[in-house]
Amino acid sequence: MSMDTANNDQGTDLGKVIDISRIIQMIPHRYPFLMVDRVVQVVANESAVGIKNVTINEPFFQGHFPSRPVFPGVLIIESMAQTAAVLVVETLGESAEGKLVYFMSVENCRFRKPVGPGDQLMIHVFKERSRGNVWKFRGEAKVDGVLVAEATYAAMILDEK
Repeated sequence: MSMDTANNDQGTDLGKVIDISRIIQMIPHRYPFLMVDRVVQVVANESAVGIKNVTINEPFFQGHFPSRPVFPGVLIIESMAQTAAVLVVETLGESAEGKLVYFMSVENCRFRKPVGPGDQLMIHVFKERSRGNVWKFRGEAKVDGVLVAEATYAAMILDEK
């Protein structure tokens, strides 16, 4: 099954778990630009937690940087945006599937620690507000519980055509 309900140690419902096959139905991104592998928690209209497994097989590591591979910071922000896009579709329903999400702004962006092959990014996104087709989010990316990047960003959701 592609979606399950996750529970914490106390048995509290943490929301849906969304696997890669469902993510591909929800958002238009594809390899090599699909930057979220799984969403392990989503609470419609509130928050989501996505996972990006960083591997040495990522094409950008050939040049960023060959002697010390570092996951590009802008792609961490993109991972946040794609996780937020899953949250938007989960909130709005199937009518929002496949819509394009365009960045409008990125603010207060900070990169705290480098991310490299073998790391697992836990991408926490929180909806701050929405009005019409404009949504604002706060995102945090963590590796092993340590904050590696954070940003506030706004996006506009539009039809593909």
